[in-house]
Amino acid sequence: MGRVENKIALVTGAARGLGRSHAVRLAEEGADIIALDICATVAGIGYPMATPGDLRITGDLVTEAGRRVVTAQVDVRERQALAEAVQAGVAELGGLDIVVANAGVAAFGRWNDTDGQQWEAVIGVNLTGTWNTMVATIPHLQARGGGSVVVIGSVASVEGLPCAEAYTASQHGVFGLVRSLSAELIEDRIRVNAVRPIGVSGTGMPQTLPAVADVQADTRVGSTFHQGFAADTVEPAEVSNAVLYLASDESRYVTGTAMPVNAGLISR
Repeated sequence: MGRVENKIALVTGAARGLGRSHAVRLAEEGADIIALDICATVAGIGYPMATPGDLRITGDLVTEAGRRVVTAQVDVRERQALAEAVQAGVAELGGLDIVVANAGVAAFGRWNDTDGQQWEAVIGVNLTGTWNTMVATIPHLQARGGGSVVVIGSVASVEGLPCAEAYTASQHGVFGLVRSLSAELIEDRIRVNAVRPIGVSGTGMPQTLPAVADVQADTRVGSTFHQGFAADTVEPAEVSNAVLYLASDESRYVTGTAMPVNAGLISR
């Protein structure tokens, strides 16, 4: 028996990187998967998003793990479209037990280099998109008598990253949602937790600390962190293992937390 055997999990931002890693890891442990991703350009974000082909690969990997999968292209900023995609996946697979709110974007630069389009993109995907995901999925968890929501945050969920104001604001907001909803949903037996890694390799997103350091190199800010282990990034699987724990019944009394996968990173 896998650790999430016969459960149904939804993962946003599932086409590549962390999202794909979470989807495949949960499938390996017995979950069927609803895999969602925008698979399109996000205005204001300066690096390529995943493609429809990437999402198909995620679906193939879940199938190879022996589990059912439903995939859909949807923008988490579009509440109605997201709710419809969630409903379609739940109807096909038969319910929902686990939600991994993983979709996110990043942009780094000095405060006066952050334009309105960039700000709206980062806040829209990371914060509003996470809220929309919760609104679309919580009723389905309630219908099952409980479940687990895992939000993928960042070191910026609890620390201030200079030269990353939009990203930091969005991630602080995300953890605020986790804390608020975890208290509100206890009566529904729904747990809400976060995982907050440092940069993760192989995701397509600029890596948090190196990207910030590049911007800071032209300022007097300097590093605001003390590194523990000798690592600027971690591997996707290391974050997915934390997701698996929080999704499984092993953490049935854990809620309102932000689990660090940060290589011992602390503020100076």
